[in-house]
Amino acid sequence: MLRISHTIEQQLSNAIVRAFPDAAELAQSRGESLNPAFGAASKPEFGDFQANGALALSKCLGKPPRQIAVAIAEQLKLDPEFNQICKPAEIAGPGFLNITIKPEVLAQELQIQLADPRLGVAPVSAEGNGFSPEVIVDFSSPNIAKEMHVGHLRSTIIGDCLARVLEFRGYQVKRLNHVGDWGTQFGMLITQLKELAPEALDTADAIDLGDLVAFYRGAKECFDSDIEFQAISREEVVKLQAGDPTSLKAWGLLCEQSRKEFQKIYHTLNISLQERGESFYNPYLQAVVSDLAQAGLLVIDDGAGCVFLEGMLSKEGTPLPLIIQKSDGGFNYATTDLAAIRYRFDKAGDGAKRIIYVTDAGQANHFAAVFQVAKRAGWIPPEASIEHVPFGLVQGVDGKKLKTRSGETVRLKDLLAEAVEHCSNDLRKRIKEEDRSESEDFVKQVSTTVGLAAVKYADLSTNRITNYQFSFDRMLALNGNTAPYLLYAVVRIKGIARKGGILNTKQTADLIFDQPQEWILARQLLQFDQVIQDVEIELLPNRLCSYLFELSQSFNRFYDQVTVLKAEEPARSSRLALCGLTAKVLELGLNLLGIETLERM
Repeated sequence: MLRISHTIEQQLSNAIVRAFPDAAELAQSRGESLNPAFGAASKPEFGDFQANGALALSKCLGKPPRQIAVAIAEQLKLDPEFNQICKPAEIAGPGFLNITIKPEVLAQELQIQLADPRLGVAPVSAEGNGFSPEVIVDFSSPNIAKEMHVGHLRSTIIGDCLARVLEFRGYQVKRLNHVGDWGTQFGMLITQLKELAPEALDTADAIDLGDLVAFYRGAKECFDSDIEFQAISREEVVKLQAGDPTSLKAWGLLCEQSRKEFQKIYHTLNISLQERGESFYNPYLQAVVSDLAQAGLLVIDDGAGCVFLEGMLSKEGTPLPLIIQKSDGGFNYATTDLAAIRYRFDKAGDGAKRIIYVTDAGQANHFAAVFQVAKRAGWIPPEASIEHVPFGLVQGVDGKKLKTRSGETVRLKDLLAEAVEHCSNDLRKRIKEEDRSESEDFVKQVSTTVGLAAVKYADLSTNRITNYQFSFDRMLALNGNTAPYLLYAVVRIKGIARKGGILNTKQTADLIFDQPQEWILARQLLQFDQVIQDVEIELLPNRLCSYLFELSQSFNRFYDQVTVLKAEEPARSSRLALCGLTAKVLELGLNLLGIETLERM
């Protein structure tokens, strides 16, 4: 539908120019255009599209909006291409133009969508010069020697979804895991392990990640309370930064032990990432300081190298400093993030055109500061973009931050295991109630697929900017906007299409529809490419979730109100084509959310 909407919008713009040539010429001389204010219709009764530009144009043209709308509609009547696509434009209210696509054109578009493996979504290489820009999605980002917890859930799931959508669109996507694998914490941890478990520093798999986390907590307590421990820890950091072979070996073993545990979770969630930790950018940190100084941006304040931020003030009303190099010569997160931006945009590095950071909303000010400094330093190319994708907290049903009964942060692997267990219990209960007999393999497959899908969908279906409440009962419900509901819809629709014998065959006959519910469903199916583009631009996965849920509801109303399998031809084949296409769109949409589908539930 995007192709048609772009064509209609251009035809509208041309009609305005023909209707008001003097005003169009004046606008062009100013580098402007007469905006038709074109968009999707707000309600089905208004057609497919609306053009509301007459109201705004009335000010510059000095004419009543309705008179302007009449003049535009008259010009559209003279456009043969517009008349091939649309019915005559209708004028409503004070001057709105309602535009409806002809039924035969909609049917042709559905035929194209049915025959297209991409279901009507054009690859980005088909737009413009055929070039597919590189996009970096930075997400997940756990810390070494710490277990992934529920706080990593949103970054990991949202980042994966955005990467999938961008990959499907045809971008060259680099999925980067900016792991916290460097810094003072390693000095503390190595010092603690030397005293209590020295074998962990020269032997692989000597301790598991859970023990490593406990050692880290103990090290932090010692660091905060013991001056001698602090001094030794700092010495260990200096050794590590200087490239001491023993320290580097210990560091490598600790990283690898954590990495193995992280990978188990990524494997469970079917998420792929390229690890590139903070340590990768160490060789580039001094150049960040030097270049900022050369650009005249670096200011020495109380011994520290800072860049004072524009438009960001302290409580006292003075410009906030972003510390680049500490007074002791050390670097911090901001330095590493600036080095990463330079490398990622640099042609000698990644050569990216768009960078997307998926982190919690609490880091918004940090990224605003870092992005500002990078832009002022000239490290962000004019044609490139850099975006922070913030998200809210995962809360319990009580509205408070999700924690265990003992008050600790919920481990992500425990959360996922509990989701699968809940699903298994529900499935076994349903099998018993339905007097069915299913194998253990079936129960395991369905429970795992639905349980993980429920966790992902509950997160993605919420506007990421807001907090959301985590409830197993709500997310595993078979009714409402949930993963089980959509997965069951796919199973049901595929079953109908399979009975009709058309699921994996191409539709060759003309599509003929004469029922309102057929056209409602057809129009929704044709909106798929627009939804994918919206997610690509706005980076809001909940837009796709809402579309899939509404599509499944439209299908249910269609199937309840219109005979399909027992219909006469040609209605039967046309309606089965709608069934098959709905199943494919739902299946592809769920896949872009990172959710696998099932043949049976």
